[in-house]
Amino acid sequence: MLLHLPNASTYAGDVDNLVLWVTLLTGFWFFAAEGMFFWLMWRFRARPGVRSQYITGKEPDLKRWINWPHTIILVFDIIIIVMAVNVWVKVKQTLPSADDTVRIVSQQWTWTFEHSGNDGILDTADDVWTSDTLHVAAGKTYHFLLESKDVLHSFFVPVFRLKQDAIPGRTITGWFKPTKTGTYDILCAEICGIGHGLMGARIVIETPEQHAAWMQPRSQAALAAAAAAPSSGGTPGASAAITAPGGTTTMAAGTRSLKTRWNYSTN
Repeated sequence: MLLHLPNASTYAGDVDNLVLWVTLLTGFWFFAAEGMFFWLMWRFRARPGVRSQYITGKEPDLKRWINWPHTIILVFDIIIIVMAVNVWVKVKQTLPSADDTVRIVSQQWTWTFEHSGNDGILDTADDVWTSDTLHVAAGKTYHFLLESKDVLHSFFVPVFRLKQDAIPGRTITGWFKPTKTGTYDILCAEICGIGHGLMGARIVIETPEQHAAWMQPRSQAALAAAAAAPSSGGTPGASAAITAPGGTTTMAAGTRSLKTRWNYSTN
């Protein structure tokens, strides 16, 4: 945990360690360079009776004070690059097997989430849509399908140390595995218009039992709404609404295209 900041994903510690090592290695050379700079200012300050020294900078006994630190810094740079690549490969280039999948839709200026429902399969009738609140279970590996309906956005979960840009016209796949229960922030980290600063959401990390209890009535409500949809006027792609226990209204769409009409549950 970096500076006692909370983390709640399997790779958050790797990102924290990378930031810590970069800070230590660069910080050491910063203070060493500044210390030498001020010491030289003091050591070779103007003094009565002491003549100035004129050097070319090519003297071997002086060049070593440049060449040796330069070589050591290059070694440290390589160490940082190796560590950064390892973390990048783990977070961005490796896709472990998923226990569940969620769809994340960004638009000015809200987040919409599609949960896979009781069957654990995305894009089926029992899917649960929510606005600005994502529910996940601790200990499960999730794939996310990130989309944007208008401009560039960036899905940022500080407690996961996760940031991924959302690009219009593309579906970007990523992953996370929550490790700690609680309610945490989701932010947009890409300036996306006048409402950018208000584009916040929440991720609720629950125990598997709590998540199942939250999901079951909403998924059943979505199934019932989908079954009722054809009788709601006969319009292709029409939606029906049913209230799940607890007062949550879940919208079930007759066709995939209805997802562009902002049909989702409210929590």
